[in-house]
Amino acid sequence: MPPAVDPLALFAGLGFGLSLIVAIGAQNAFVLRQGLLRRHVGAVVAICALSDAVLIALGISGVGLALQQAPVLMTVARIGGAAFLVVYGILAARRALRPARLDAASSPRASAGLLATVTTCLALTWLNPHVYLDTVVLLGSVANTHGDARWMFGLGAAIGSVLWFTALGYGARLLQPVFARPVAWRVLDGVIALIMVAIAASLLLGL
Repeated sequence: MPPAVDPLALFAGLGFGLSLIVAIGAQNAFVLRQGLLRRHVGAVVAICALSDAVLIALGISGVGLALQQAPVLMTVARIGGAAFLVVYGILAARRALRPARLDAASSPRASAGLLATVTTCLALTWLNPHVYLDTVVLLGSVANTHGDARWMFGLGAAIGSVLWFTALGYGARLLQPVFARPVAWRVLDGVIALIMVAIAASLLLGL
């Protein structure tokens, strides 16, 4: 069997890709929240999965190596990403402190428009330097160790992203009974705020 269609590389990419994205982070927290609100879940899942596929392809194509040789660009990305995450974290903290009932069906935030949701999702994905380090640099470097099968490795990783974001976005509704209580939403937003600030701090400390 030609190495270019090696199923072992496909499954290796699937496992490696899942190991990178199945973690609590800015993007996953946003997908979970949209899934709980049942608002624009398809668009959010599609953006996250397609963005990962593009970033993986860039990494395999050698962009990851170029980024490693451009420290100034990565520094700017870290500062900009940290600033955005801090602002988003502050907004999440404000939501957590609100005494109003945070019901997925009746909450004013549930009516957020598609454009606002898409914009936030794109920002959380493309303004987070960790995404580039994980997909473009790290995953791209590992994929290229598979030689002619590197694109099969990348395909496996992209499939992993589709599976994960679909499960996270559409599976979140199974937790809806829990989040019918205001305290659950306040805890979720509080955790999201901490995650955003922690990631922002890690970006700045890495300068």
